[in-house]
Amino acid sequence: MKVHVLGSSAGGGFPQWNCNCPNCTGVRTGSIDALPRTQSSIALSSNSVDWVLFNTSPDILVQLAAFPPLQPARAVRDTAIKAIIYMDSHVDHTTGLLMLREGCPHDVYCTDSVFEDLTSGFPVFTMLDSWNGGIHRHVIPIDGRHFAIPTINGIQFTAVPLASKAPPYSPHRDVPQPGDNIGILAKDVRTGKTLFYAPGLGEVDQHLISVMAETDCLMIDGTFWTDDELAQVGLSEKTARAIGHLPQSGAGGMIDVLRRLTKPRKILIHINNTNPILVENSAERKILMEEGIEVAYDGMSIDLSNL
Repeated sequence: MKVHVLGSSAGGGFPQWNCNCPNCTGVRTGSIDALPRTQSSIALSSNSVDWVLFNTSPDILVQLAAFPPLQPARAVRDTAIKAIIYMDSHVDHTTGLLMLREGCPHDVYCTDSVFEDLTSGFPVFTMLDSWNGGIHRHVIPIDGRHFAIPTINGIQFTAVPLASKAPPYSPHRDVPQPGDNIGILAKDVRTGKTLFYAPGLGEVDQHLISVMAETDCLMIDGTFWTDDELAQVGLSEKTARAIGHLPQSGAGGMIDVLRRLTKPRKILIHINNTNPILVENSAERKILMEEGIEVAYDGMSIDLSNL
């Protein structure tokens, strides 16, 4: 099973187009050692030919152009994208579907609450009905049952409901529903190797710890370094936890959680433009390195058979 990081940033990308925080200014001017990043999405394959996308960011066309295996190669018009899984219904994870309209119909897998959001508050699915039938929607169960994608052979998927936030346009924004946000456990049935992907995560309970502890590779929420990060740079008084993201530092933060896990390779993804871990030589990046925690970057590839 192979994983390719199409985008590793949180919403807005890095640098964010309208942001003059020290990180964004620094990467524009070249005064800091940091890589630009597009908005978060990964692709997964069991054979390096047929791929499933996890989310479709607004940067999807740039991401496809940077990854030849997803480009047309077998016919006048075709794609190696065989299915799309949505982890939530946020703008930065779903808007890119509109850019894929020429390839409709798409096989799309999502929970009932995400489907409700994407046919009402942000009706992306409904908008695409005019393009060759839009989408073929498949239900993701959230009761622990596995599901398979027929066009992605040899991989078993299991959704794990997460505590986070539905988007502002969702009727569930202030009344969370199971399935608003999920993590996905993907298992290569031939090798037994597993990936757990959760780009949006607000709390970690004991059940989730148990899932993460037995995983070979974690790609987990790396949005903010501190709970008050946005306030520190003068952007917002909202905290990381209020937005639905567990910060890395501080008591009970992501570093504390990951420190307890000895088996998996640990990778932070969905990194906000304000996060100091984006700077390669920062003190915060050094802390992560000492903890054995990696920072995802666009173009990062992982072959789970080597873990």
